[in-house]
Amino acid sequence: MSGQTLSVTPEIQGYINETGYREHDVLKELREKMRSHPLFGMQIAPEQGALMQILVGLVGAKNCIEIGTFTGYSALATALALPEEGRLICCDVSKEWTDIAQAYWQKAGIRHKIDLHVAPALETLDTLTSRSGEFDWVFIDADKENYRAYYDRSVDLIRSGGLILIDNALWGGSVVKPETDDARAIDQCNRHVSSDDRVEMVLLPIADGLVIARKC
Repeated sequence: MSGQTLSVTPEIQGYINETGYREHDVLKELREKMRSHPLFGMQIAPEQGALMQILVGLVGAKNCIEIGTFTGYSALATALALPEEGRLICCDVSKEWTDIAQAYWQKAGIRHKIDLHVAPALETLDTLTSRSGEFDWVFIDADKENYRAYYDRSVDLIRSGGLILIDNALWGGSVVKPETDDARAIDQCNRHVSSDDRVEMVLLPIADGLVIARKC
């Protein structure tokens, strides 16, 4: 037993990469395509994608939202875990990145499950207010200054028992002593979720930190 989380050395990370998850061939292809790109760090880790897929199944998710899509790895992971009738609304402002995403979604045979909105996410979320309580799952991984606003809208949109996942919750460890606008925004969001009695929550040190909140 251990009273604290194990530090992940390069050797342990290698072991996780070898034995710790299963990755769909198209997910792996997309990850390898982006590996040499300067913005590769914006893509979620494969073990986080595998965790998200398990959670999608556990919660029985059918109606999902993703806030921040980039080149589509997390959306692809989510859509692969959804049942055939499941649907994922993706919010992103970049046509350049989401064009790459759509090609891989098509290749994996799940493009029909995804409704892509290339527009500011808050605008898209505000069009969904009539569907409050209808969603099972929200994944937040977009501009950090709006994290708290995304979270509060998500709580309104999901059903009781639904999940909200917030990526980059540790921001490279800088949330401990936040000195940048992004670190301060993430810290404020984490503290807001931690004190929010509308949800049960945990912050896990997977990849760059992942908050999982379950609506009561």
